[in-house]
Amino acid sequence: MGSKSDFLKLQPLAREFYNRDTVQVARELLGCLLVHHSPEGAAGGIIVETEAYTQHGDPACHASRGMTPRNRVMFGPPGHAYVYFTYGIHYCFNAVTNAEGVGDAVLIRALQPEIGIPLMQKRRGRERLKDLCSGPAKLVQALGMSGEHNGADLTAGPVRLYPGWDRVPEIVTTTRIGIREGAELPLRFYIKDNPYISKK
Repeated sequence: MGSKSDFLKLQPLAREFYNRDTVQVARELLGCLLVHHSPEGAAGGIIVETEAYTQHGDPACHASRGMTPRNRVMFGPPGHAYVYFTYGIHYCFNAVTNAEGVGDAVLIRALQPEIGIPLMQKRRGRERLKDLCSGPAKLVQALGMSGEHNGADLTAGPVRLYPGWDRVPEIVTTTRIGIREGAELPLRFYIKDNPYISKK
């Protein structure tokens, strides 16, 4: 990716990108660009940390016990946003993956800020770039997203993901953060030595 405005010339990631094995998608989202186009302006950054959640064999996945009103978006077509409220105060953003009818998604855990940095600083009330998007709740706040984006089409809606870096440096695979069940599964991925990840 060249200048920070080049994403305006790019086509969003196609639905076929998401309609694949969730772990593969979680790895390949690293280096892609996540942007929210809001009335206040565009804001976003390079994805530097993800976590995969799969319906089968993963007790931490919201869909592991079947479809509910909360998680039904996960069972819909791939390439849509699954945004959920957690701890009564935060929203988290996920990309729905795998085939329709399978409740899989990838949690976006951290971004390297690139687009609309002053707007993100205002929303977060923070100046330091490291403090803007280094966690799933932080990045949702910085990008100005909320529960109203649950179910949004990531190929054509206000929240879009674009191809980013041509080559991603070394990827680190490790266990996920902040969960109890399934904590031992190696389903967290981040770009090695990137200063914007949430935690090593």
